[in-house]
Amino acid sequence: MPGIAPIPGTHPLVRPQKCPVPHHPTPPTEDAPSMTSTVTAPPQAPTAAPAASGEKPKPTFAQKLSKFDLKASPYFYIAPFFLLFGLTGLFPLIYTAVVSVFDWKLLGGQGDFVGLGNFIEVLSAPFFWNSLFNTISIFLLSSIPQLAIALVVAYLLDQGLRAPTFWRMSILIPFVVTPVAVAIIFSSIFNPGDGLANNLLGVIGIDNIDWKRDTFFSHLAIAIMVNFRWTGYNALILLAAMQAVPRELYESAAIDGAGSPRRFFSITLPTIRPTLIFVIITATIGGLQIFAEPRLLDPASNGGIGGADRQFQTTVLYMWELGFQSGDLGRASAVAWLLFLLIIVFGLINFFLSNRIAAAGDPKKPNRKTRRAMKEAAQ
Repeated sequence: MPGIAPIPGTHPLVRPQKCPVPHHPTPPTEDAPSMTSTVTAPPQAPTAAPAASGEKPKPTFAQKLSKFDLKASPYFYIAPFFLLFGLTGLFPLIYTAVVSVFDWKLLGGQGDFVGLGNFIEVLSAPFFWNSLFNTISIFLLSSIPQLAIALVVAYLLDQGLRAPTFWRMSILIPFVVTPVAVAIIFSSIFNPGDGLANNLLGVIGIDNIDWKRDTFFSHLAIAIMVNFRWTGYNALILLAAMQAVPRELYESAAIDGAGSPRRFFSITLPTIRPTLIFVIITATIGGLQIFAEPRLLDPASNGGIGGADRQFQTTVLYMWELGFQSGDLGRASAVAWLLFLLIIVFGLINFFLSNRIAAAGDPKKPNRKTRRAMKEAAQ
């Protein structure tokens, strides 16, 4: 159109557009409601006020129960053992201590309080010291060979023999047989007149041995009975410990040129040290509490109290004689407590000796002075 100048930057035939003016709607008032619809947010539930600074939220009942279960469950798991031990072990021990300070008869019941009188009377009796000597002698003759043979048997079974289950079950059969049956069988074997032991010795030109009257040979016969029954059991326990030893240790030692004896003493024995200590302690407890074998070796002689001259009467057998033949439960309880203390002493001695022997090959730890010097040198 004539007379209208085009806006710079636009085509002359394009009509310029008006710039829109922003529209600001007037907010509605109570007198004049808005004609447009507005979307409002749904009402929200009131939130709890924030906890005060430094205060922890109280645990719920489920959280408290879970925490209690985590702390108390182990005690509930081991509680049955301690309940049974309290009924069958701790209570008889305490009750025996009570009986030992009274003049307590088998049929008459509780008598006067005598304090340590029963202990003094037992310690002054020669039969007690005789039974103690017999017990220690039989213990040494049985426990030392038993553990040595068990170690050798366990090592042989660990070498990968054919039919390993057969051999393991075979050495465990004597343990399954009851002690009474074992004692009766060996009592017949060691019969001085026509026993199998004397017949075999006669083949090689050795005179008959009086296995039931001679002190040393009666102890040897009882030790053989004990070893026959318990060697296989201890061998299986040691075998289980040997099988837990990593095979890489044996392979490395063999590559370095170590023979079988060196591997046994340098690898096997130090590795199974805890199990070996356990076997030694249990063998000590069992050896000092021996009863069935001496009781049944010669039951017809002197009422079965350990031989005609008490030459193989053990401490437990002497305690049985006092309690059930003489009817003196007070002195028998005193013998029981003396034997208990003796077992503790022997158990501690065996523990420290076996620990010292097993740790002999370990490298010595530096003392405090050496550690301090090494620390100062490092700084």
